[in-house]
Amino acid sequence: MKKISVVIINRSNYARLKPLLIQIKKSKKLKLSIITGSSSILSKYGDASNQIKRDGFQIDYEFYSHLAGENIHSMTKSSGLIILELSTILAKIKPDLILISADRFETLATGITASYMNIPICHVMGGELTGSIDEKVRHSLTKLADFHFPNTNRSKKIIIQMGENPKNVFNVGCPSIDLIKSINFSKMVNLNKYSFGRGYRVNLKNKYLTVLIHPDTKKYKDNKQLVLETCKALKTIKYPIIWLWPNIDAGADLIAKHVGEFADKNKQIKFNFYKHFEPEDYLKIINGSACLIGNSSSGIRESSYLGVPVVNIGNRQIHRERAKNVIDVKENYLIIRNAINKQISKKKYKKSFLYGDGNSCKKMVKILEKIIPTSDKKFFIRN
Repeated sequence: MKKISVVIINRSNYARLKPLLIQIKKSKKLKLSIITGSSSILSKYGDASNQIKRDGFQIDYEFYSHLAGENIHSMTKSSGLIILELSTILAKIKPDLILISADRFETLATGITASYMNIPICHVMGGELTGSIDEKVRHSLTKLADFHFPNTNRSKKIIIQMGENPKNVFNVGCPSIDLIKSINFSKMVNLNKYSFGRGYRVNLKNKYLTVLIHPDTKKYKDNKQLVLETCKALKTIKYPIIWLWPNIDAGADLIAKHVGEFADKNKQIKFNFYKHFEPEDYLKIINGSACLIGNSSSGIRESSYLGVPVVNIGNRQIHRERAKNVIDVKENYLIIRNAINKQISKKKYKKSFLYGDGNSCKKMVKILEKIIPTSDKKFFIRN
């Protein structure tokens, strides 16, 4: 059997790969090994490893690599620790192929480790354009990878343009759309099983907003303005708010601090904070909200298929392909407020198939079963 290792480094990383992991596990030609690390094993960020086990997967190895601080120095040093830990783990597993996804600093450390250990790499969600440090990371991973599963036609073209062999580039759509397609949205989320930070418990039968703001590491010092302008806009909207905690990137503690201070000073606002949701519940929360607000790729990717109105703030997702459900705004509370009011006045948008139709993972597994793992790649030049 072909041994495939997958490194899970945070909650969204697992959520988007979960349907693919299910299909790999079912395959009679592939043997799955799961490695968890970084924020995926930290309670502060939801501890996705517990969810992975509840979903019936075995975790073969886990590693600790996160240096506290949530700043550009701790993030850089954490990358070095990942390389140290993973090199030991991968030497024990000896996988035929390692599967990585997207554009995280932890993923770049994984790609570096696998490359120097001559382990072939399959990269999911490459070729996309954004506006933060993620773009540098994503394209670096493309050049480290040997096989590619981009999620859109434009992404496929970009990867080939970067000198990758077209025979190793497969656009089959995004695994997260498969997960959406499998969900029974008529069954409401039970919020009582999740602990929440403070304030008002949202009634999901009524209108509510969902907010998810991650740090923009390129504009580390500007994250305060991003948060405060968003909070100031939300102060004028009368709907209750489900706010999910940011990811582990540099600036996360800064965001948490200013959101908490704003909530303390404005107790009349119906804020409801959560560390995380299970993947299916997270998508249900987004699907049921009147509007998703922030700078998460969920507003661009999953929300396009769900047709959820989105207000995307700032430059973190500026160049990513989006459907008609997204309004892009600057970090100004008046502009943010007007965009939210416009979006909550609408019903859902028409479903977009930009990132796939929900039948990606079985196609991916068939390709993984057939490919011959090799790390002997060359820059492809079209004649």
